[in-house]
Amino acid sequence: MEHGGFLVEAVIYLAAAVVAVPLATRLGLGSVLGYLLAGVAIGPHALGLVGDTTEELHIAEFGVALMLFLIGLELQPRKLWQMRGAIFGTGSAQLALTAIAVGLIAMLMYQESWREALAIGLILGLSSTAIVLQSLTEKKLLRTEGGRGAFAVLLLQDLAVIPILALLPLLSGSPPEPDQDGLSGWRYGAAVIGTMVAFGLVGRYVLGPLLRLVAGSQLREMFTVTSLLIVMASAAVMSWLELSPALGTFLAGVILAESEFRHELEADIEPFKGLLLGLFFIAVGANLNFNLVADNPLLLLGLLVLLVTVKFVVLFSLARVTGMSRGEDWLFALSLAQAGEFGFVLVSFAAQNRVLDSVTGNLLIALIALSMALTPVLLLIYEQWIQPRYRRGAGTKREGEEEPPQDEGSPVIIVGYGRFGQIAGRMLNACGFETTLLERNAAQLDMVRRYGIKAYYGDASREDLLRSAGARNAKLVILTLSDQAASLEIVTQLQKHFPHLTILARARNRMHHYALMEAGVKYIFRETVDSALSIGEKALELLGLSPLQARRAARKFKQHDQRMLEALFPYWRDESQQIAQTRIYREQLLQALREDRRDRDLHLDHHWDTQEPNGKPGN
Repeated sequence: MEHGGFLVEAVIYLAAAVVAVPLATRLGLGSVLGYLLAGVAIGPHALGLVGDTTEELHIAEFGVALMLFLIGLELQPRKLWQMRGAIFGTGSAQLALTAIAVGLIAMLMYQESWREALAIGLILGLSSTAIVLQSLTEKKLLRTEGGRGAFAVLLLQDLAVIPILALLPLLSGSPPEPDQDGLSGWRYGAAVIGTMVAFGLVGRYVLGPLLRLVAGSQLREMFTVTSLLIVMASAAVMSWLELSPALGTFLAGVILAESEFRHELEADIEPFKGLLLGLFFIAVGANLNFNLVADNPLLLLGLLVLLVTVKFVVLFSLARVTGMSRGEDWLFALSLAQAGEFGFVLVSFAAQNRVLDSVTGNLLIALIALSMALTPVLLLIYEQWIQPRYRRGAGTKREGEEEPPQDEGSPVIIVGYGRFGQIAGRMLNACGFETTLLERNAAQLDMVRRYGIKAYYGDASREDLLRSAGARNAKLVILTLSDQAASLEIVTQLQKHFPHLTILARARNRMHHYALMEAGVKYIFRETVDSALSIGEKALELLGLSPLQARRAARKFKQHDQRMLEALFPYWRDESQQIAQTRIYREQLLQALREDRRDRDLHLDHHWDTQEPNGKPGN
């Protein structure tokens, strides 16, 4: 490469991403499709701004390894063990059935030998770990029932790459050449077993003390270096054993999932993961051979439709057999209905071992790339048309929902039972008032149920679910969601279908507060105000003010802040006006507190009560 060539190509990659990804995201296509389109545009078969991207693709594959490491950090060994049925049962069945179905079609349509057909079936039976996990994470679908099922199958596929690599040379019809440098036979098996044992021992007895030692140095960059060292060492060991590097990093993540440094590791690795994954998707798009597509458009289109259909039918059937919820079965099948990035490696390996000829290999590479590019579109179809249909369907059992909400005559419905909703709910229950709890986060729902709290899974933007929860007979709805868009959507449904309900809403910040005011909500509570005032009040006491003086200052501040909030409401969409008015009210507050500080007559405090001016409760 000429001097400066690397920098020029780096600028081209980054510029393509900066232009394409925000546009794709704004159009609702997702960042993955944006990266792929950017790669297609700058690739050697389109604008030709970059040449062969094979080297970049190999480097960027490390982004997949980093992603698996981060996912492993979220999975304690106990949770992984609980998924063993989905991993080895559903995952093995998917790969076997897909390989057989694709292989039979190849034999019938193209008169391939059974060896070539089996190789094609195994290669196309794999799915794209990078695209699927990134897309599901971005759309917040990874923790759903369908998302967890897809993750289990992908994990099995990563494991299956090992025997597939071992099987492909045998399908050539000629014995493989002995590897003088590598391990073979029982030595290789012993090396694999020994490595797995070493992973566990090193994770338990070495990594913990090492991370504590590095953390004690108080050098942030050294912790980042150590994080990358752990990931790269795990990948290198697996590569030496000719196993999937992503599998090694995933195991390292699982081992460290219960470490006190888990969150620090996540924070350090996340930026590298995002950058390398973006490069990977761009390289995949750039590798799409438009000349081959132009020469065989109908053939490749037909093969693409056939591949996606076959994989969808197999996956959807498995989802129904395993009892996956309606709607989640569509997510499971559509998310995995493509070929995977490891197919590029397997096609090359099969060609080297004379299992596939060059024409078939080139067609497979184009087919794999096209199917990967189609995945974000399939997930967009699910998100826009299929998911809303099952959300609206009354009586549909969704992930985490053991039974539909029931009208138990509770006067209060609490939407969102996280840390904010729990405090309000416990206080109401302690005072003798029953509550109906709706929570849409399955993990949070499982947690509160372990404590014996009866809560229901539900999206409160659904009118039918609110009706089942007793909204017709309830008096209050306490809305505790921090998501502004979701809370406003629920407010709209409540005001439209249940206008008699009084809404008490949590606001994450002032803008959220103003949006709720604009929607007509009367009782709004900013989440940090009271706790921040309590801290300020205690600080004033420690600085020498009497408890009564500190309380007076906190109360006056709260009253003035509420008046300022309401007075600035007309300007909340005009930043310049809001800033100007805020400065005026800030000076008024300082003047009021100074005047109050001069008045030391404690007899003036007898008129305080629990109400704010005009009888409004504070927020």
